[in-house]
Amino acid sequence: MTTETLPDSEAPAAAAPPASRAEWLARIDAVGEEAGYFQTVGARHWAFFADESPTLLVTFETVDAIRATPDQLPQGHAIAAAHGWSHLCLIADGETWYRDEAVYRYFDRLVDDAFFEDFDHVAFYGAGMAGYAACAYSVAAPGATVLAVQPRATLDPQVAVWDTRDTRHRRLNFTDRYGYAPDMIEGTGQVFVVFDHTQALDAMHAALFTRPYVTMLRCPRLGKRVDLALEQMKLLPDLIAAAADGSLTSARFATALRQRRSYGPYLRALLAEAELGGHRQRAVMICRNVAQRTGAKFFRRRLVVLEAATAESAPPAPEET
Repeated sequence: MTTETLPDSEAPAAAAPPASRAEWLARIDAVGEEAGYFQTVGARHWAFFADESPTLLVTFETVDAIRATPDQLPQGHAIAAAHGWSHLCLIADGETWYRDEAVYRYFDRLVDDAFFEDFDHVAFYGAGMAGYAACAYSVAAPGATVLAVQPRATLDPQVAVWDTRDTRHRRLNFTDRYGYAPDMIEGTGQVFVVFDHTQALDAMHAALFTRPYVTMLRCPRLGKRVDLALEQMKLLPDLIAAAADGSLTSARFATALRQRRSYGPYLRALLAEAELGGHRQRAVMICRNVAQRTGAKFFRRRLVVLEAATAESAPPAPEET
């Protein structure tokens, strides 16, 4: 896994999108036509397929996320291309949650055509809304590996009424075909659910995926966008690739996650937790450790403040007699 120094900011500046959607569609259509295909799937989805090898990476992505990348191609395309793998990407125009009869029919056709049987290994990846889809549609490829970051089990209020996020999308049907994601992963090979268990709602969704073949990969204090944190630590592509080549394990994930010791947002969350809990000495130790290892200005300044406060609150030394 790669390493990086403590970032000064939490997110890199996004690349400028193409001048128009038409230009983007023309570009991805040309790439898809050369590599495999690019086709419309209903009113708000597309399928991009590059046929390269017996290993297939299936990703679920959105138009906005793809257009924000330097090459305006799916994230999965770059990962698959680097390894010479095939890639299938379901692209959503907005927060569709991939709940569309056209998408159901598309996966039905793949099953009818024995599409997934042409590959030696298939891996599904998605995060958040796409993590839900990666789990829900993995049923089409028995034996596949699934890597889902912060997946939702469902938005059906009869099941997840406690989740107050995305309430406007509850009108979508999560009870028909490819609906309840935890049921759809039955028949997969391995499923890896990545989440921050300090985020209560994400932890509750993750609990619904508990199965003997599901590995829970917990990453505390990475916040509401675990995929973004993993991306900023330059870990996500390697984790997706490990899922695709069958080498992902909980031990490998734990080793990769050690990179958070140099990840600013995680360290600031760790410090805030110590300070809010009144653990001043622990906060001092965190600041001193980070300042010595990385030289981060924020932690150096905070260390000075904490040490000064500690000195002021120390009891006076007894007078000599």
